[in-house]
Amino acid sequence: MTQLVITLVVVFLAAFALARTIRIVPQATARIVERFGRYHRTLNAGLNIVVPFIDRIKVEVDLREQVVTFPPQPVITSDNLVVSIDTVIYFQVTDPKAATYEIASFIVAVEQLTVTTLRNVVGGMDLERTLTSREEINTELRGVLDDATGRWGIRVNRVELKAIDPPASIQDSMEKQMRADRDKRAAILTAEGNKQSAILTAQGEREAAVLKARGEAEAVVLRAQADAEARAMRAKGEADAIGMVFKAIHDGNPDEKLLAYQYLTTLPQIAKGDANKLWIVPSEMGKALESLGGLFQPQSKPDKDLPAKPPTS
Repeated sequence: MTQLVITLVVVFLAAFALARTIRIVPQATARIVERFGRYHRTLNAGLNIVVPFIDRIKVEVDLREQVVTFPPQPVITSDNLVVSIDTVIYFQVTDPKAATYEIASFIVAVEQLTVTTLRNVVGGMDLERTLTSREEINTELRGVLDDATGRWGIRVNRVELKAIDPPASIQDSMEKQMRADRDKRAAILTAEGNKQSAILTAQGEREAAVLKARGEAEAVVLRAQADAEARAMRAKGEADAIGMVFKAIHDGNPDEKLLAYQYLTTLPQIAKGDANKLWIVPSEMGKALESLGGLFQPQSKPDKDLPAKPPTS
């Protein structure tokens, strides 16, 4: 029985010693090992072996990038106005040994260093520049913090200003000023719009008038061309008709009596029309009447019984 108890105790001690010997470190973490109260080594991620009862795990350090938000800090600008500024810092532990032994609490140290640096930077700016120079303030804060925290084994990756809140009275004045500026810009834009509208309307009316006049001119030209072509075609038709009549008369070989009769039948057509106030009888009318009168005179036949009259010399 005693031997069984001793065996169990030995097994328990061996298991306990083995558990203290083998240490598994998670990814993105590091553990500081002290031997007899002094720094011995840093355990990285994975399986590690230490000497039990001699080596001691002091602290576990997170190697991931960390985000720390600080409460709003009152800061006085160069024009004696108090503004409240919220900051956010992104940092990462690069040296677990320095972060453990060089500073007691690097979180508190980074916060206090941020507050003092922020007051120094913003104290040299007025309110307007503070509100419009966030990138400049971020760059200066990051430079100062990175230099100061380098020996602590910490790298400051980014510094952001979450909010810059001026006093309530200043906010009200700024809102009134911004409202007045917006109203001014709106009035200017309205006036510019009306001006452009009037200019475009005038240009449109002018172009419409020009196009209308050009269309009317082209219409007049086309009408004149059409009238000229119509007159030319009518004259050509009349000339062709006269030519055909003349050819028909010439082919018929009319005598003077027929021409005189045709002349007389044409005279009443010449006299038609309201515009004919005066009718002039041509001199050829007498000859036409004489020719026409010959149509109605009987032609005398020569007497066969009478001797022919001798010609006179």
